Amino acid sequence: MIRDAVTFEVFRNAVTGVADEMAITILRTAHSQIVASSMDFSAALCDARGRVIAQANTCPVHLGSIPDAMAAILAEFGEDLRAGDVYVLNDPSRGGMHLPDIFAVAPVFADGVLLGFAVTVVNHADVGGWVAGSMAVQSTSIFAEGVQIPPSRLVDAGTLNEPFLNLVLRNVREPELLRGDLESQLAACHAGGEGLRALAGRYGTEGLAELNDELLDYSETLLRAALADAVPGTYEFTDHIDDDGLGSGPIPFQVKVTLSGAGIALDFTGSSPQVASALNATASFTRSASYAAVQGALARDIPANSGFYRPFAFTIPEGSILDGRRPAARGARGLVAYRIIDAVLGALAPVFPTRVPAAGDGGPDSVAIGVTGADGGSVVLWDILCGAWGARPDRDGVDGISPLGANLANTPVEELEQSGHVRVDGYGYLPDTGGAGRFRGGLSTFRDITVLAAEASVQIRSDRRKFLPYGLDGGAPGTPSLNVLAPGGPGERVLDSKAHLVLTAGRRHRHVTAGGGGHGDPFTRDPERVLDDVREGKVTREGAARDYGVVITADTTIDPEATLALRGTANRPERTLP
Repeated sequence: MIRDAVTFEVFRNAVTGVADEMAITILRTAHSQIVASSMDFSAALCDARGRVIAQANTCPVHLGSIPDAMAAILAEFGEDLRAGDVYVLNDPSRGGMHLPDIFAVAPVFADGVLLGFAVTVVNHADVGGWVAGSMAVQSTSIFAEGVQIPPSRLVDAGTLNEPFLNLVLRNVREPELLRGDLESQLAACHAGGEGLRALAGRYGTEGLAELNDELLDYSETLLRAALADAVPGTYEFTDHIDDDGLGSGPIPFQVKVTLSGAGIALDFTGSSPQVASALNATASFTRSASYAAVQGALARDIPANSGFYRPFAFTIPEGSILDGRRPAARGARGLVAYRIIDAVLGALAPVFPTRVPAAGDGGPDSVAIGVTGADGGSVVLWDILCGAWGARPDRDGVDGISPLGANLANTPVEELEQSGHVRVDGYGYLPDTGGAGRFRGGLSTFRDITVLAAEASVQIRSDRRKFLPYGLDGGAPGTPSLNVLAPGGPGERVLDSKAHLVLTAGRRHRHVTAGGGGHGDPFTRDPERVLDDVREGKVTREGAARDYGVVITADTTIDPEATLALRGTANRPERTLP
């Protein structure tokens, strides 16, 4: 084993840099807005055994699923790997997660020796099915969701398999968009292969393998050391998704987290059976979300790789929403990851009280808008809207940011409008929506969109309307999400949180993300910070008095020297601030 600390640290950063270069390649060359702007993709490097060695700073709930995808690829092609090959898959029963997420895996050779694999995962804008975007919550079978790709050879020793690709493209709404994003994945795999060969050139083939082993051992050691700070025991938590989009709910997510000398065991027994709609996840996705939650809670610089996964043990009921049986629909399974993360963090909050935040928005709102032209061609627009983090034990939640499991970005207004099919009429934060606490939860984000096309299909995926983001240590819960048709006008109608509808020209839709939960007793918040919130438009004067007991005695927009007083309660006698 290599014991030179300098060599190891240089290698650790170099191999992560290669994975990041893969991600940057996708970001710069992708064609669709959901990839190039909202950044719904991931990249990683695996060793010759398929173990994850390094991953880019991309989507955590993708990355932890790579071991299962690699196992499926090796089971199919392990005896026939060739330089210049690229394999693809998206079938949830054969290593995938849901159909829009297409894995591309390229073996990397140097002088005939297999060094490892470059792996990319991209959420494609559309892979067919009955609804634009291929993520309809209302789908009741995977056969309604789009083209299913078992482990397949897309590139054969450097030659693109055009008949196979043409078959896939014939089944999607925007074939050139999918082709462009696939080519972006191939470019990233090429970049990863070049980087891996350069590392082999620097350290030698055997030296590279030894450093890979050492890096995995390093991650395992750091995680076990972090877990050793916890009091051994079993910690439980239950959270919910509001409903399945077909009228059934609530949907429970129950987890028991056991910490011991053996590591960390997560038992999801008691969670919901698989549902009729498309919310069902795979076991790999459940594990991936769990890894993300634990790493987020520990807040340590622990490389996320297959060594990090070693201390984990899982009990995931087969036939549950966490591991659905084929032909369960899977398209909207993203909400499951966010609720798993919330449940695991809720269980860990008593264990790591200075590290675990209150619950955030529960996952970004996802609105897919499909327009079909007179020539039969289709355009798919994705409005990804991230809301807020819950308050942290020592600071406020963050506004307008991706949840822990995603690393996504809100879709730019300009990208939505450039098609000419929609207009964005409003976009911003809503006051009094962050859960009150000593530290305030992040605010809800809203977007108002008017349809300009003659007709548009609209698929909405949101949650946290009934089961609000939880607060911690006396903090108030966050505020609910909301979807409204014709907001503020005649015919205003509140929509289901997981709705599919067809809108005609001139119809407006507003979607609002949930606000994050608060942390700590709201009446212990520094009144000066409450005044700052009011001045910044994050809290109203009425909200300051109601939620924090802070009475602002002058109009802050007129009098910057406004004074404050604390409202008295039975347990908090009235006092005036200097």
